[in-house]
Amino acid sequence: MNISKDDKIKLAQRIAWMAAGFALIMAVLLIANFAQTKLNKPIDNKTIPELVKRLSENPGDETLKTEIRAFDLMARKAYFTSQWQIRTGIYLMFLGVIISILAIRYILAAKSKLNEIDSVEKVNELDKLVAQKWVIYVGSGLIALALGSGFLASNSLKDYMVNENIAVQEEKPVETAVDPAIQEQASTPVDQAVPVAVPTTTENAVSSNVPAETNATVVPAATIAAKPAGLPTQAELKANYPFFRGPEGDGVAFQKSTPTDWNGAGGKNVIWKVKVPKAGFSSPIIWGNQLFVTGADAQSRVVYCYDKTTGKLLWEAAADNIEGSPAKMPKVTADTGLAAPTMATDGRAVFAIFATGDVIALDMSGKRLWARNLGVPDNHYGHGSSLIVYKDKLLIQYDTNKSGKLIALDTQTGTTAWETARNSKISWSSPILVNTGSRTEVILTTNPNVNGYDPQTGKELWNIACLSGEVGPSAGYAEGMVFAANEYAKLVGIKIGGGTPEIVWEADEFLPEVSSPMAVNGLLFIATTYGVLACYDAKTGTKNWSQEYGDAFYSSPVYADGKVYITDMTGKTHIVKASKDYQLIGTPELGEKAVCSPVFQDGRVYLRGMNNLYCLGK
Repeated sequence: MNISKDDKIKLAQRIAWMAAGFALIMAVLLIANFAQTKLNKPIDNKTIPELVKRLSENPGDETLKTEIRAFDLMARKAYFTSQWQIRTGIYLMFLGVIISILAIRYILAAKSKLNEIDSVEKVNELDKLVAQKWVIYVGSGLIALALGSGFLASNSLKDYMVNENIAVQEEKPVETAVDPAIQEQASTPVDQAVPVAVPTTTENAVSSNVPAETNATVVPAATIAAKPAGLPTQAELKANYPFFRGPEGDGVAFQKSTPTDWNGAGGKNVIWKVKVPKAGFSSPIIWGNQLFVTGADAQSRVVYCYDKTTGKLLWEAAADNIEGSPAKMPKVTADTGLAAPTMATDGRAVFAIFATGDVIALDMSGKRLWARNLGVPDNHYGHGSSLIVYKDKLLIQYDTNKSGKLIALDTQTGTTAWETARNSKISWSSPILVNTGSRTEVILTTNPNVNGYDPQTGKELWNIACLSGEVGPSAGYAEGMVFAANEYAKLVGIKIGGGTPEIVWEADEFLPEVSSPMAVNGLLFIATTYGVLACYDAKTGTKNWSQEYGDAFYSSPVYADGKVYITDMTGKTHIVKASKDYQLIGTPELGEKAVCSPVFQDGRVYLRGMNNLYCLGK
C-alpha cells in the first residue's frame, strides 16, 4: 500500500507532537525530582549518627551494627538510583527534543519540495502552536530549567553522600569514608629514627620539554646503588616491591619471614616512624635500599625518597615547571586527594603521576629525566589509577569522564610509545600484568568491561562486559583466572589463556567498593567497605568463609609468606592464614587511620598511615 505525501506529513506532525510532549513531561519530572530532593532527603541523615552514637555506648551490640549497615546501604542505593534516574531522564528528554526537531524538519522539507505549503492539508493546532514565539520560549526555558535541576540534584545527592559519610566518620563508624581532616597532618612525636632533610639544591632537567630548573636534594653517592644495565628481570622485580600491590600488581608479594606483631602507638616493633611532609594516599614502593612515596597539596606535588633501613629522607623532588600543568588545582574529594596513585620503578628510574595529569620520571638520585602533562583528567573524585612498568614502557590507565585510554610512555624519554582508546567509562582501578603461560597481558577493569591488552603494542586482546557503576577495584589473577568485582555489580571469575575468555562463575554476596581482589593458591580474597573479609574457591566461586571485622577496608589484601594482610581504616591489620579455613594470626595496630596497602621487604612491613610512614618488624 502506497502512502501519500500528505499522509506522511500528517504522520510526521503527530510524531513531532508526541516527541515534544514526551520531552516536556521528562522536563517536568526532572524539575519535580529536584524539588523532591530539596524537600525530602533520600534517607534521614540523622539516623546513622544517632545509631553510631548508641553503638559507641554499647560496642558489642551486633543488632545495632546490622541496622547501621542497613541504613548506610539504603543511602548508597538511593544515591545510585537517583543518579541513574537523573541521567536517564536527561537522555530521554533530549531524545524527545531531537525526534521532534527531525520530524519538523522533515515536514518543512517535504512541503518545500512539493511547493504545496498552502495547499497541503494542515493540522491547524500544530501550525498555530509552532507559530507562537511564546511556545518556543517557554519550551526552551523549561528544558533549560530541567537541565539545571538535574545538575543541581546530582550535586545535592553527592553532597549528601559526602556529608553522611563524614557524619558517620566523626562517630567512629562501622562503615566510613575517609575523613577530610586527613588533609591536615597533625604533628606526631617520632618513636624511633627521625628523618633528616638534606638541604635543597637545584638540579638541571635533561628533558627538552621541561624548564631547566627543578628542585631535588643531593644524595650521598654511597647511599644510591649504581644504575643496573638493561631491562629489569623478573627476579629483580620479585626481590623488590616496584609497583602497587607487588611486582605484577596483583597483590602477591614474594618476601619471607614477614612480621605479624606490632603496635604503632606504643612503639612495639616499630623500627622507624617518620612524618611525610605532604598528604597522599599512595602506598610505598621499594627498590634496593630506597623507599618512595608521593605527597601533594595546592602548592606543590612532591616525590619523597627514604632510606628504607633508617627512615632518613634521602631526597625529594617537586613535579613543577611542567608544560601544560594547570595553574589551578583540579577539584578532588578528601578521600582521593592530589596524590592517590602509587608510583612505579624499574630500578633505573622512578615514575609518579598526580591528579593534575602531571607525570614525572626521576633517576634513582632524584634528578629529573623527563616530565609531561597528559591533560587534566576529568574526574569528579580525583585521579586514582596507579602506574606499572612493562619492559621499557610505563603503562597508564587514563579512564576519565571524557574518554578512556591506555597509554604507554617510553621510560627513558617520556614520549608516547602507543595509545589505545577504550570503550569505557570513568574508573579508578589500576593495571595489572599477567603471564598466561603463552603471553603477557595487561588487564584493566572499568564500567562495563574487563579488558586484556598486549603491553608491547596496546592491541586489545579480549573484553568482557560484566561490571557497572564507578569501578575502583583493580583485577586479581591466578592460574589462568581473572577476578573482577565492584560494589552494586558482581564478582566474576573469568577464564583466559586458552581460547575465547569466558565467565566461569559469578557471585554477589560480598562486593568491594575500593579494595581489589587477591588470588593465590586456589583461593580468592575479597574485602569490603562494610568490614567483611571473605575467602572463595578461585576455580568455582564457592565461599569458603567470611569474617566480619566491623571497620571499613579501603586498602587491598596482600599475600606474603603464607599469610594474607589486610589493613582496615582504623589502622588495624588483620593477618590470616591463606587457607580454606579461617585462622586469625594477629591483629596488630598502627595507632592511626590508614587506607594504604602494606609493603614487604627484608622481613619488615612498611605501612603508610594518614600522618606517618612506618617500618615495622623485629
